[in-house]
Amino acid sequence: MSIKKVGPSEPGPEPGPVADSGPASKAESGPASKAEPGPTAGTGSLVDVRDVSVVFRKRRTLAAARQVRAVNDVTFHIAEGETFGLVGESGSGKSTTGRALLKLVPTVSGSIKVAGHDVTALHGGALRRARRSMQMVFQDPYSSLDPSATVAASIAEPLIVHERLSARAARTRVHELIEMVGLRASYADRYPYEFSGGQRQRLAIARAIALNPRFVVCDEAVSALDVSTQNQVINLLERLRSEFKLTYLFIAHDLAIVRHISHRVGVMYLGRIVETGPAERVYSAPAHPYTQALLSAIPDPRRESERIVLEGDLPDPAKPPVGCPFQTRCRFVMDVCRQQVPEHTAVEGGGEVACHLQTSGPTLAGSPLNDLAPTRVAAAP
Repeated sequence: MSIKKVGPSEPGPEPGPVADSGPASKAESGPASKAEPGPTAGTGSLVDVRDVSVVFRKRRTLAAARQVRAVNDVTFHIAEGETFGLVGESGSGKSTTGRALLKLVPTVSGSIKVAGHDVTALHGGALRRARRSMQMVFQDPYSSLDPSATVAASIAEPLIVHERLSARAARTRVHELIEMVGLRASYADRYPYEFSGGQRQRLAIARAIALNPRFVVCDEAVSALDVSTQNQVINLLERLRSEFKLTYLFIAHDLAIVRHISHRVGVMYLGRIVETGPAERVYSAPAHPYTQALLSAIPDPRRESERIVLEGDLPDPAKPPVGCPFQTRCRFVMDVCRQQVPEHTAVEGGGEVACHLQTSGPTLAGSPLNDLAPTRVAAAP
């Protein structure tokens, strides 16, 4: 059963600024606060991803289809109540990984467990029921809401499909959700075109939490917003995480924002996770040359080290290099890097890194990595 969609009515007055729209706005209008400490060691994982791969086939008119391994043997976990940030260049596989966790794209190998559900084994009704506990906030607030449906219709649809609420009960819940994200309940009968980008993203968040999920994938959820609006939405996400014990996979390319909101961070390159660890350790003492290059690109007047400029060509994802995927651009490349894919090894301070420099014994002691000053990144404004 779905809510009937009708054409737009005459436009009403433009919705007021977010800062004037509800009781939650005041707390969210200032700079985003640093994420509170994450779950303690020993906390069970809500999300467990092991050796997951996703392959796309690119068809060409005069040649055979090419296979692109967008996600390659990815493994990580997210503790309940934790925000796990996933960063990397465009095309590194971040968004595909997030979609795979909700089975929005098929996997070819590996296992994904979310909130006790073996996602890779679910189909049909079982998958639909499992999705009650896992939701997604998409990147573009201008296309994630149906332009032909009112805000109330868009937010109420999952409530009617999954909860089988009456129209009156669904509307009451919609009003609660809209106010929960810092907007006025009176906006419910308006259409997406009447809202700003930040307000649309708040409404998308309201829809994502409508079914009280335990896990939410935020796929570049603030990248299309201006800086001040980003801060408001980040604060909103943090408040909701704390209030409802949510667990986030926060995908972004803005490293300062990821540091701000994340308890732990994973760095992706060419479909592989090359480094994971507590956010403070990764940002203050990055262990992988690619992570170092990413962090050095962030303007920081307090940093004394120079920016690391990557040289070499970005490999074709359909023809990745043999050995380490980063070896064509790494300034510390060794012969072993061109022959073997590095295994993940533990890093002092927490986390893991996939780099031969960490496992080459005596060679590591004289490695240029040890001569690098720790790279520190300023918090988001």
